[in-house]
Amino acid sequence: MTVTTPHSPATIAAPMPRNDFWQHSLAATLAVALHAMVLVLLISAWSPSAPAVKPPRVLTTQLVMVAPSVAQPLEPEPTPAPVIEPQATAPVEPVKPKAEPAPQTQKIEQAALSRKRVEERKREQLAEQQREQLQARKRADDAAQQRLAQQQAAQQQARQAQQAEHARQQALADSRQYLPLSKEAPEYPERALDKNIQGDCSVQYTVNPQGRVENAKVLDGCHPLFIRPSLAAVQTFRYQPRIIDGVAVSVPAVRNTFHYRIK
Repeated sequence: MTVTTPHSPATIAAPMPRNDFWQHSLAATLAVALHAMVLVLLISAWSPSAPAVKPPRVLTTQLVMVAPSVAQPLEPEPTPAPVIEPQATAPVEPVKPKAEPAPQTQKIEQAALSRKRVEERKREQLAEQQREQLQARKRADDAAQQRLAQQQAAQQQARQAQQAEHARQQALADSRQYLPLSKEAPEYPERALDKNIQGDCSVQYTVNPQGRVENAKVLDGCHPLFIRPSLAAVQTFRYQPRIIDGVAVSVPAVRNTFHYRIK
């Protein structure tokens, strides 16, 4: 036998309150978890920030030289401009103004530089003149020394020539005065007699330490017909040997002249 029990709406809706509890619990848990995560993130990301440092104020000054001018009536002082606070930016190093040289200072420097250049040029010219003078003086001294050396050489040569000439003349005078002890006259050539020829013949020779004639030769101006008899006659001459410091010496350049005349 089957028994059928009809369902009522009250009986079926009884479990619903249990499901709402769990849903509210899950929502609360999620909310708490989210708040905890946000708090952790805030704590990890937060750091104490240093207070902003206000940059110091910089005052820039510039020196301006103004030429004196005629006094003018005073003007009303301008109202000061409002001071603008500088913004918080990086500090800027002050720029030092370049001091511009005054025109008068430039002129003085240029004049000093010009005088220095002129003085240097004068010193160079003076040094060049001194070098030229020294060179000219040296050349003059060299020329004077050369002329003096030439004069001395010429004087020396003249003295030597004079001494040689004096010795030659002395030897010639001695030889001319050196008369023989014995001599024979030459024979007159027959051909010269036949042709009626007259003349002189000079013979030069050396007298050896024994007093005999050596190296006889006929000088210029002798007729050919008189050469042979003149040389033959000279070989017969005998002289007294010349003694110098106890030693017999030769006498050079002894001359004898034969005169050929027809009577």
